[in-house]
Amino acid sequence: MSKLVLLMMCGAMAFAQTRPAAVDPGGPNLPAERIGANDLIALSVYDAPEFTRTVRVGADGQIRLPMLKQRIKAEGLYPSELETAIAEALKAEELVVDPVITVTVSEYHSRPISVAGAVKNPLTFQAVGTVTLLEAITRAGGLAMEAGPEILISKPQATAGGAPGSLIQRIPVKGLIDAADPELNVRLYGGEEIRVPDVGKIYVVGNVKRPGAFPVQDASEASVLKMLALAEGLAPFAGRQAYIYRREGGSGAKHEIPIELRKILKREAPDAPLMPNDILYVPDNSGRRTTLAAIERILTFGASTGGGILVYSSIR
Repeated sequence: MSKLVLLMMCGAMAFAQTRPAAVDPGGPNLPAERIGANDLIALSVYDAPEFTRTVRVGADGQIRLPMLKQRIKAEGLYPSELETAIAEALKAEELVVDPVITVTVSEYHSRPISVAGAVKNPLTFQAVGTVTLLEAITRAGGLAMEAGPEILISKPQATAGGAPGSLIQRIPVKGLIDAADPELNVRLYGGEEIRVPDVGKIYVVGNVKRPGAFPVQDASEASVLKMLALAEGLAPFAGRQAYIYRREGGSGAKHEIPIELRKILKREAPDAPLMPNDILYVPDNSGRRTTLAAIERILTFGASTGGGILVYSSIR
């Protein structure tokens, strides 16, 4: 009986020595997506350790394996499709009779999504699995306080002539977050650039109680009276007339728009609308006005201090 047990143990040891060891594919098995340039893939060939390795996909979308004369195209294939392509190449060059191949993706580098602008933590990450716009914004720490009313998604797209181009999609923040519209929470596939522009600001300077730069979420509702309310009203000795400095679209030059401030306050004239980046200047009643160049110097100083409140004094 003891001789029989000994023979069985020897047979098991001999089988273990001849059985090929399991091979570690060399990295995490990420969700299966189409392989792209610069992705890192792990290749395991059963009973052929000379082919088992990690391989970086080249910029041309191809991989090279030892002893194989031909390169294998990997870009655009799923891991299972690449397994078939490698098996056919090994059989065609008579390197392995009946190859059993496993391909997994260790690192994706071909599916970047960048989030920049008015977010708390701008970043770039890879689109692995299902990624939506809200998830991308969440990964960036959420929207910053100065975020504007729109999110811009730039997607690569070939033009009619075949040249590379981009398509920009505008997503309203209120619809995406406040209304929770599922159609606005678009899926991202990699290659997108997400930009969150800063909210537009209107600058109020001169004889008001709290000069400053005030964000405007809805430009259609900005007006002189609303900006004066945010500036806590007029200071003593404010003039009867105020001025709006507005930049022209094409040339970039600013032009001056006089408004009858006292008549607006007395409801004898309609409230004047304002646009983002307008400067509302309220001079004193002495008749002297600060030049536009001096006003812009004041605004530049206020922006550089980062305080959000501009300290203003009339130039006599």
